[in-house]
This record gives sequence, C-alpha cells and structure tokens, in this order.
Amino acid sequence: MAPKRSNGAGALKHDTALSPAPVPPGSNDLYAALDLGTNSCRMLIAQPKGSGFHVVDSFSKSVQLGAGLEKTGRLSRASMARTIQALRICQQKLRRNKVRRMRLVATEACRRAANGAEFMNRVHRETGLRLDIIKPEEEAQLAAISCAPLVNRKTENLLVVDIGGGSTELVWIDLSKVPKKDRAQSIMRLHTGFIQAKSDIPAARVVDWISVPLGVATLRDQFSDVEDDAARFALMSWFFEENLTDFTPYQSTQPQERFQIVGTSGTVTTVAASYLGLRRYDRTKVDGLSMTTTQIDKVIHSYLAMGPDGRRTDPRIGQDRSALIMSGAAILQALMRCWPTDRLSVADRGLREGLLYAQMSADGVLEKGNF
Repeated sequence: MAPKRSNGAGALKHDTALSPAPVPPGSNDLYAALDLGTNSCRMLIAQPKGSGFHVVDSFSKSVQLGAGLEKTGRLSRASMARTIQALRICQQKLRRNKVRRMRLVATEACRRAANGAEFMNRVHRETGLRLDIIKPEEEAQLAAISCAPLVNRKTENLLVVDIGGGSTELVWIDLSKVPKKDRAQSIMRLHTGFIQAKSDIPAARVVDWISVPLGVATLRDQFSDVEDDAARFALMSWFFEENLTDFTPYQSTQPQERFQIVGTSGTVTTVAASYLGLRRYDRTKVDGLSMTTTQIDKVIHSYLAMGPDGRRTDPRIGQDRSALIMSGAAILQALMRCWPTDRLSVADRGLREGLLYAQMSADGVLEKGNF
C-alpha cells in the first residue's frame, strides 16, 4: 500500500476533527481512551487534573491482531479471539469505573483488513463496545497532540513520529509564528483539526503529514523470508526510507537548534530503556529523555550483536517486544538519517494520551498553563 498523505503542504481536510464527547462533563467525570492497534490493545482511564490528567486505571496487552494480515488481507480467527478477550477486560474496567465519556478507536490493521468493519460489529455484539476505525490523518493528529507537553519552547519546526504496529505517522508542524510560551498549547488546539480556524491567536501550522503503511509488525512480516539478521535489518531500514521520499517539507539546511523530533512508540521507549540500562522499566526516567543519534545507533548495534536469541532473553527488551524491536529499530534509524538534527526526544505517550487530551480540551476541562 502507498503511504497516505495530504495533497501538498497544508492541504488538509476539515472533516477529520475529533468529535466532541456526547454528554456534558461533570467535575469528577472520568474519561477513557482505547487504542486497538495492529499489535496491542491499550486503554487509559483518567480524570482531568490541572492542565493534564491523573490516570485512574489502565490496560495493555499484546493481542497481535494483525498477525497474518500481510499474507491473507484478513484478520485471522485466532487474532480476533485474542482481541475480544482483551476487550472484555477493558469493558469490565469501564463499567467498574462508571466511565461515561470515552473514545475507543482501531487503527491500521482494521483499516486494511477486508473483514475489519465486520470485526468491529462483532466487537460490539460480544462486548458492547463501539470502536471507530479512524483515518490515518486523525491518527497523526492524535500523536501530535499527545506529544505537546514535550515540545521545547525554542522549537520552531517540530516533527512528531509515531511508530505503530501497522503504520508510522509523521507530522511536521511550524511553530515559528507562535510565542514561545504558547507553543505547547498551540499544538493542543489541534484537537479541532489540522487546519485551524482564522483567529487573532497565533496557531501551530501543520505543514505536512504522512501515514506510511509500515509499522513494526508489517515491516517485519514483509522481510520475514530474509534469514540473515543483519541483512534483514539493513533491508528494512532502506525500504522504510524509500517510502519517505515524498515527505520533504523542508530541506536539511534548517538549523538544528530550532528543530525537534519527538518519537513515540514502544520501539523508542525500549531503545531509551536499553540506553539507560533499566532492568525494570521506569516511565519517569524515559518520558522526555533526549537521546543523540550516536547513542541510538550504539543501542541498535548492541541489539544486532545479541542476535535473535540474545534479544529474547534481554530483560530491557522483554519477550513481547523482542520479535518486533529490530523492525522498529530499522524505522527509527532511517528516520534519524533523514532530518537535520542529531537528537530525538523520547515520548512514553501516544494515541491514548492524544485521545484523552482531545476529549478534555474539547470539553474545556483542562486548565491553561504549563503541563
């Protein structure tokens, strides 16, 4: 499949804005966000707190919904059964916490599968949950919103990268016309859509975006027949870079100190945890960490030196992530080659956080100010 993107810089549709929650919020209302991806099912239940939120409950499980999708074009019976089991747990948590305001979404696997819509109907019948299969543009929008708190005030050009299981979204945002103190808030206002209504308030401008139908699971599956570990990694990295050739909002002459890449995904956080030598994952040490290209490359080279068996037993990677880490690392390395910076900001956040911020911002329950 070809990458999905806008028709030129700034050519974005108005009909992709997130819809507001259906009932008026109370001061103690809980919000929920569920992200059903190609590899994982994840949910957060949270309460607004200041300019952010406090997590009340959460769920995360590798369901491998997209297993076999590359070959058959359909979701398999086994993967759907695993996912239904996970969604039943989510439904129980939503009921136990009496959540009224929620946004539940599915992404690339359900978009691509011939039986994706049929599976959504089955999910509703068997769990009572209604999931929306969102478009790539909204997925990119949510990724950008989730990373707003990590944007440096000095940043004038921002690239947000979300490496998923089935696709990778990139959003390039121009913040040069926004006062430094308002730059994070201007990204949060993108919950109304990538194209902002005309206003006296300086707005973040989305220059371009792209959704590449290659994520950690789909890229791995495309090169599963290559036996040599290092050769497979090199081919995956090259292939992903080839799919980025049309996404060049700016030339590489931009000054590094005003350009920031924020990367969000299990790949990025795993690489960060490995760099820090964490035997047990600690979000507080990973989220917001800045890594250089040299540091990232050193970790990736250590993964290659381990080989498949070594990666499976490395506690910093974990068994669930070990089969996907090299395809994710190939994407990450390709991205760092393409842009005018030698640093990456690590984000332990993604669609769930973007969904929560979007709902709360639309409801006006978040306080203005620092995150």
